[in-house]
Amino acid sequence: MSNSKKLATLALGTSLAFSTLLPTSSFAQTPSEKIMDSMQLEQKLVEKEQQVPSFLSGKLSKTKIKTEKEVKAFLKENKELFKIDSAKELKLLEKTTDELGMTHYTFAQVVKNVPVEGAIFTVHTDENNEVTTTAGTLYSDASAKVKSTSAKISEQKAVDLSWKHIDVSEEETRTNSKEQQPIVAKDSVQNTSVKKDLVIHEENGVYTLAYKVQLQFIEPYGANWQVFVNAQDGSIIDSYNAVNDAATTGSGKGVLGDTKTLNTYSSGGTYYLYDVTKPMNGVIETFTAQNRSTYPGSYSTDSNNAWTATSQGAEVDAHYYAGQVYDYFKNTHNRNSFDNNGATIRSTVHYGSNYNNAFWNGSQMVYGDGDGVTFGPLSGALDIIAHELTHAVTERSAGLEYRNQSGALNESFSDVFGYFLDPQDYLMGEDVYTPNKSGDALRSLSNPTLYNQPEHMNQYVNTTSDNGGVHINSGIPNKAAYYTINSIGKAKAEKIYYRALTVYLTPTSNFSYARAALLQSAADLYGSGSTTYNAVKTAWDNVGVY
Repeated sequence: MSNSKKLATLALGTSLAFSTLLPTSSFAQTPSEKIMDSMQLEQKLVEKEQQVPSFLSGKLSKTKIKTEKEVKAFLKENKELFKIDSAKELKLLEKTTDELGMTHYTFAQVVKNVPVEGAIFTVHTDENNEVTTTAGTLYSDASAKVKSTSAKISEQKAVDLSWKHIDVSEEETRTNSKEQQPIVAKDSVQNTSVKKDLVIHEENGVYTLAYKVQLQFIEPYGANWQVFVNAQDGSIIDSYNAVNDAATTGSGKGVLGDTKTLNTYSSGGTYYLYDVTKPMNGVIETFTAQNRSTYPGSYSTDSNNAWTATSQGAEVDAHYYAGQVYDYFKNTHNRNSFDNNGATIRSTVHYGSNYNNAFWNGSQMVYGDGDGVTFGPLSGALDIIAHELTHAVTERSAGLEYRNQSGALNESFSDVFGYFLDPQDYLMGEDVYTPNKSGDALRSLSNPTLYNQPEHMNQYVNTTSDNGGVHINSGIPNKAAYYTINSIGKAKAEKIYYRALTVYLTPTSNFSYARAALLQSAADLYGSGSTTYNAVKTAWDNVGVY
């Protein structure tokens, strides 16, 4: 069989007959019949039925596609399948070409130029400029159902209503303190960030014009609130705290007493945990919240560049491991910091009092010292810091919504990259979890049930707590990752997982979609008929995701 007639067996485990889009008569069905068969099969397999297939793979185009205009023409030609007006409803966000010669077009679905929340759609072409994959979420009825895109309340009113909704005042979260900064500081310290955008919010087929207000702060608690305010009447449509919670628990000595070489900065006779050696626009900087009432705290400093005090262990590890994570993404995946544009990596340690957690709040990492029983200082574990920074990478790439299955994937990918950076074992947080009990950990990729997580879809936990079980059900994709790594090895697995995260996954991806994205990534890198591809397929079969 020639390559021109081979179809990838992907997209949720289905072999989709997409040669309907090509000049061939190999199939007896009419094009419309085959399209409908593909849609019906996918609708049986995807948990939330959608009118537009979420992930299609194969030889999809009959002409070369090189421009945005040509992509939209391809979508228009196949409007029966994609069911939108591509000229009016798709706005190009980004066009990139990767090291394989594949080009990726990322679109947002819009209604009168207002984006539909979570509706990100991608079209991928191979080195021959032929469409091989379409992926993402499109709402075929959005344009018809949205009556107006004119807001009746102001942005500021929406922000005020959002603060009121979470019962926190902006003043409580802000600091006016002016910390001494190294003379080469590349950006300013910000404790509170407020973002607001006009979007179309969809829920159960109901479309509402809304302000998406993001409230990111560290005090009085770590938060990355996503609040959707009805732009017509000011009512709160939806809200959740998307702070990416690890729920895990010179030279200097780290938390475990090991000695590390540190990149520091000297200014006025004082040394700072402030690394300017990386090829980034920002820096890697570390703060301490110890004895501070404002955040992000004070710059971590030392008088002789020997960071050996016991109290400095958490600072040493946070700083050193942040550098290691930066180096990993840069050297292994050619990604420059979490945003791929060299953004500053900021950490605060000694947060709170006996705080048994760590989190990414949309702007920086924050680490507690633990209570000495459940946790030691959480910055003392490389896999925890890798977990937190991967949340940041996810936020700036796939944008996986931090709830339900997409949120469990968000957690799982952070755990998996925690392993990629700290591959000594398949445990998460073992270096600091229950410090008085050896061999214990917070989670296990190889045996999720050991820590009360499901490892198969027949054990899936339906719950409204924990943002829909993001820390619980992550055990299922974690076990699939374990099967994958154990079968094909770390080097191949990390390439596949990074590609799926940054190329194919979108905000609303569920477990079935993740399977398809990982299979597509394996096909791109190693071939759709390869043993590597089949190993990924078997891994997800083994956890009951089809």
